[in-house]
Amino acid sequence: MSVAFLFPGQGSQQENMLHELPRHPMVTKTIEEASLVLGKDVLLLDSKESLLSTVSVQLCLLISGVAIARVLKSEGAVPNIVAGHSVGSFAAAVVSGALDFKDALSLVKLRGKLMENSYPNGYGMGVILGLDEMHVSLLLDKVNKANSPVFIANLNAQDQITIAGSISAIEGVFKLALSMGAHKTKILKVSVPSHCKLLKDVSNEIEAKMISIKLKSPKILFVGNCRARVLRKSEEIGQDLSIGVANPVRWHDATTLMFERGARLFVELGSGETLTNMAKKAFPDARCISALSSGIESTCILIKRESER
Repeated sequence: MSVAFLFPGQGSQQENMLHELPRHPMVTKTIEEASLVLGKDVLLLDSKESLLSTVSVQLCLLISGVAIARVLKSEGAVPNIVAGHSVGSFAAAVVSGALDFKDALSLVKLRGKLMENSYPNGYGMGVILGLDEMHVSLLLDKVNKANSPVFIANLNAQDQITIAGSISAIEGVFKLALSMGAHKTKILKVSVPSHCKLLKDVSNEIEAKMISIKLKSPKILFVGNCRARVLRKSEEIGQDLSIGVANPVRWHDATTLMFERGARLFVELGSGETLTNMAKKAFPDARCISALSSGIESTCILIKRESER
């Protein structure tokens, strides 16, 4: 049996998320390291006002995920496989050993800035619960127009599909989805149409930046967003991180792969329980927890117990 670490993406952020991390030397070290690299006190990033910025949100998620993973690792609790949802994939790459934390900070800062400036108004993301990919795709074909685009963004579960594009188009899809039998629709706390072709230019700039970054082969199995496969080569991981912002996140496929490879303890490393709740629904035979909600001590015990099986 094995342990999977899951790192959440944008939308899971919470006010004071860095301030509420466990009091631990590894958290202090991570905060100090991030502040030095970014040239500012990162504890200023998690205020309500600051989290209105995509840059602040994504940096907070990266810092939080890496800090929690370092705490667990220092206590002897390590994963066998890792994956991150959207920007969470950068934290997963750091924890896998493929990407240095300082490089991840610079990449995520650039990523957030480019995304923030790409579509400042009138665009975003929304989620549809209760319809599968095929039915959502049919609805998109009816609504998607050149001046009001909308695309599939995240395939989080078989019946949970996130779409991205203009808000007017998203609302049009919502109306059709509810008439078709969708259980619920919701606009997400994301002001950018992520994971679709609208961010192709952003992807290109991240890819250009990635050329100057030295990645390594991962020491821990890393599952990518775009192909939902284990990526063993540094160049494969670099490509997945680069193109992920302009391509759908195949999250359900990624976590299903982890389960098929023996993962029976899924641990979410973030301030919320979004990924935990999806994993619980998808894999009733596995144990799915949030490290912060369960507590570091309890999480360490569970990880060590699962690793010994």
